[in-house]
Amino acid sequence: MAEAHLIGSHETLEVRKIFCIGRNYAGHAKEMKADVPEAPVFFLKPPTAIIADGGLIRIPSISKELHHEVEMTVLIGRGGKDVSRGNALNLVAGYGIGLDMTLRDVQSEAKKKGLPWTLAKGFDTSAPLSSFVPADQIADPHDLNLKLDVNGITRQQSNTKNFIFKIDELIAYISQFFTFERGDIIFTGTPEGVAPATSGDRLEAQLSSPEHTVLASLKVSVQ
Repeated sequence: MAEAHLIGSHETLEVRKIFCIGRNYAGHAKEMKADVPEAPVFFLKPPTAIIADGGLIRIPSISKELHHEVEMTVLIGRGGKDVSRGNALNLVAGYGIGLDMTLRDVQSEAKKKGLPWTLAKGFDTSAPLSSFVPADQIADPHDLNLKLDVNGITRQQSNTKNFIFKIDELIAYISQFFTFERGDIIFTGTPEGVAPATSGDRLEAQLSSPEHTVLASLKVSVQ
């Protein structure tokens, strides 16, 4: 059973659904040669994709091109359906950092054939996830820095103020179609800079305040 942890608390939440937002930064849409969406684009990962801080990412033998995508994550603390934007942030229990690991070659081939790409995104160990800083400790979730270093070199870096779709808009939109449950997680999209990760790489992701105080962090390795 995958669990989410709130920093400073003994409370754990069983992870239910994992919603992953695509193309939520204009820079990433551009580097993927994709249009900026008019409405949120999202897909699902299973809870079995999660690994915690210190975990190992295992590359399935069917892929030769694993990519990293660093993302701010949102932990849902209470459920809701057809949630209004004005009430959306009241569902949030905490904020963290995660990695949407992607088998880019598998995804590209599926796209060419018009097939689903669940395998490229949802394989075991594809969702490294930090613990979550409680939402009441975050003054503005739309002004947080996120960064990914690979082997000590910064690969991705941005701020959540660059979101195309804000968190309240994402929650309101998704809740029209899926009922949120306590323990659901949203991966809010990756900024530009996605690149290959290979066996032996060390990945370190951080979510920090505007003053660069680290709020949540994650260290994993590629096996």
